Parts: sequence; C-alpha cells; structure tokens
Amino acid sequence: MSPHLQDDTTNEHPAVTRFREYLRIDTRQPTPDYAGSTEFLIREAKEIGMPYRVVECVKGKPTVIMTFEGEDPSLPALLLNSHTDVVPVFPEMWTQDPMGANKVDGFIYARGSQDMKCVGISYLEVLRRYRLEGRKPLQEEVGGVEGMKLLVHHEEFKRLNVAFALDEGIASPKDALKVFYGERMPWWIKITATGPTGHGSQFIKDTAPTKLLKVIEKFMNLRNEQEKLLEVGLHHNGQRYTLGDVTTINLTFMQSGIQYNVIPMEATCGFDIRVSPFFDMKEFQAKIEGFVSSQPGVTMEFVNGHFDNTLTAIDESNIWWTVFSEACKGMNVEYETEIFP
Repeated sequence: MSPHLQDDTTNEHPAVTRFREYLRIDTRQPTPDYAGSTEFLIREAKEIGMPYRVVECVKGKPTVIMTFEGEDPSLPALLLNSHTDVVPVFPEMWTQDPMGANKVDGFIYARGSQDMKCVGISYLEVLRRYRLEGRKPLQEEVGGVEGMKLLVHHEEFKRLNVAFALDEGIASPKDALKVFYGERMPWWIKITATGPTGHGSQFIKDTAPTKLLKVIEKFMNLRNEQEKLLEVGLHHNGQRYTLGDVTTINLTFMQSGIQYNVIPMEATCGFDIRVSPFFDMKEFQAKIEGFVSSQPGVTMEFVNGHFDNTLTAIDESNIWWTVFSEACKGMNVEYETEIFP
C-alpha cells in the first residue's frame, strides 16, 4: 500500500494541529528562527491564559517563561523545561520535507518531532486542559530555553522559586516509559599537535599528524573498551547496561595540511565524549590528559565541558519521586529508570 499524505486538518485534533504548526517553525541550528518560536509560545500563553515574560540572557536568544499559578503560589515551583532549537538536517536523507510536519498514514515527519518540540507542546497541552477544566495544580513554570546555564543565575530564575525540574526525555518504543534520573556529561575536546614540516618526499620524524594519530589511537582503544562493556555489562539486579551506563567517545573531526606534498606543522582533531555518571570524573579527566601528554607538542582544550554528574534520588527520600512513581502506578503506567544517554 502506498503512503497516504494527510494534509487536511479538518478532522484533526487541535492539539495535533498546534504541534505540527510548532514543528514548521524553522529553528534549525545554527540560525534558528527564535522570533518565530517566541511568537508561537507567546500566542499559546495568551490562549491558555498564562502570564508570561521574555528574558534574553544572551541577545537574540530569548527565554519564554510562562506561569501557571497553583492553589498556593507561595510554595516552591515545578519547572518544566523545553528547548526550541533543533539540530541541522540532511534533506536528501529524508523521505519528507524535514520542516513540513507532513502526516503520512498517521505518522508526523519533522525535525524536532522527537527532540524536543513534542515535549514542549505536551506541557502546553496539559496546562491548556487544566485551564479548561478549572484545575489548579501546584505552581508550575514552563520555559522554552536557550542558555539555561546563564538563566539559572538570572534574577528572573530566582523569582521562579524552583524546587524540582523536568527536562527532555526520549520517546519510548515500548509500553514502558523511560524515566531518566541522571545524564552523561558532554565533553567536547579539541586536540592539537605540532611538529616539524618538510617536503612530502622525505621521512620526517615526529610530525604533527604522526603524533596526533598516536593520541587518537589511545582514545579509540578506550572507546572500544566501553563499547564492549555496553555489550556485556550487567547491573547488580541482572539488568543489562544501557547506553547511559557507559562513556561514549567519538572522533568527530580532523584537520591538517594545505597541500599534498607539504607535511603540515599542525594537526587537530575533535572528540565528542559523553561521560557516564558512574565514572569518577577527575580520574577520567586525568586519564585522557595522560593520553595527550604521552606525545610531546600535543595539547588539549575543552571546547565544552560539564562536570556536575549529580543523580536524582529515585527512592522514598525524594518526595517528588514518590509523587511521580505513585501517579504512574495509579494509572497502570509502567516505567524503567535509566541514565539519559
């Protein structure tokens, strides 16, 4: 049976129509249409009847904060966080327009449909339903965020009085929902090697590319160890390891040379590393710094590095977890706890 494109929204649930409209706003990096997404979110806030404000910690990167006031506004708030930007696409690899939000046989195709406009619109639709039903939950805040690291130090964030926050997750392919109580720390590192230059017809010792390749080999060996651990690792309860339990290391770029017959004086590469919270971060950092220092004339810099791998308690010591888990049980919703990959 050939695919059936469903563009008619006459019989479509309004929530789905709004979701598709949100998806069509082109917020692809590196030039996201933040003006368009901000306009959409402000319209949603007005329709739902939520006061809102827009904060720019960085010019041109707005944060939209909406407030749904509960029965006792003096209580600490629950923060619902959702970013509006999406990653770039390779249109030639898509069967549908990646920004078209086309619905084919009931499936919606669009960049951001999983990460994470689906979550942002879900927050809004729940609050919309609460408003229509006249319900007043505990005070909640919805933020569509770019620059959360800066926002948490802003006076506007302090006003929110946040006690607990929910952020992005992953759509589950199974009936059991995935609940993430921690995440791996992203480290983007740039490694630069320097060495002697010369003509490509010679044997020159300790060139920049040669030294860089030796360092890369050490990283790739560690990568292979972690990949193997993912295949065979088991938790104490017998459950298999998931991606969030191990550290991934991926070589994402290499740069060197300007001409075929000239040995370059410099060679660089970049790694995307996601450090498991079960790793001792100081020990791991010392380990990779040792890889780099094993070759003279090779240096490393953190382009992006996060070093707080605190986990959320998922037992009775955490009242928020107790409320969440009991609500799931009350609705017969199965869940699995994991580390966000």
